[in-house]
Amino acid sequence: MLDGLRFAFGTLSVLRVRVDRWDRETAGRAMLAAPLVGLVLGGLAAGAGALVAWRGGGGLLAATAAVAALAALTRGLHLDGLADVADGLGSGKPAEDALRIMKQSDIGPFGVLTLVLTLLAQLAALAGEFGRSPGRGALAVLTAALAARCALAWGCLRPVPAARPGGLGAMVAGTVPPAGALAVSALCVAGLCAAAVTLGDWRYPVALTAGLACAWLLLRRCVRRFGGITGDVLGAMAETAGTAALLALALTR
Repeated sequence: MLDGLRFAFGTLSVLRVRVDRWDRETAGRAMLAAPLVGLVLGGLAAGAGALVAWRGGGGLLAATAAVAALAALTRGLHLDGLADVADGLGSGKPAEDALRIMKQSDIGPFGVLTLVLTLLAQLAALAGEFGRSPGRGALAVLTAALAARCALAWGCLRPVPAARPGGLGAMVAGTVPPAGALAVSALCVAGLCAAAVTLGDWRYPVALTAGLACAWLLLRRCVRRFGGITGDVLGAMAETAGTAALLALALTR
């Protein structure tokens, strides 16, 4: 598991971690350990947002600080994947051409529009939570970060193939047993349930579950459209899960 943790932090964050093993077995363990990455990065981003809110910066500025921190701590990896998948799905081209579009370094109109709307939704939802209290805003950030990383395990289930050889997608595709993905998601839900009991607010575990459901729908669409997953698909799933969790919080306030 130590190799899996190193793989997870070295791949999914900017934190300087030495990765000693780069194989499919370690990749599967890394995807199961991804929620721990979410816990660390989400905690850092939540702290940034809560500090701004506590200093009187207001909900919107606190939300901006949290979203910016998460993007910086991941090098914008998941946002880039979301934009590429939006371009691939929006192109309407056959799978091979769509995958080629996704691999290009530039971002098309579908990707730009999706990024703008996604970031606006995240900022609006978090601004409302930070506006209520720094603590609730911080917990919302943490919920979104956990949902995003739990989604990675579901994207790498053993029945799910890779869309093309090579790359991160091929390395992690089909490496996670369903029981493992279910277990790590259940642990995250249980942790949020403990927070819900303390706050008397059950929206957080419900929001994580809603985020995973939306990511699963995107996974099914991508597998049908592209024939499997890529690293971009996993990034898009992470952003979808996190954003959907925040929207669930906003709509059930």
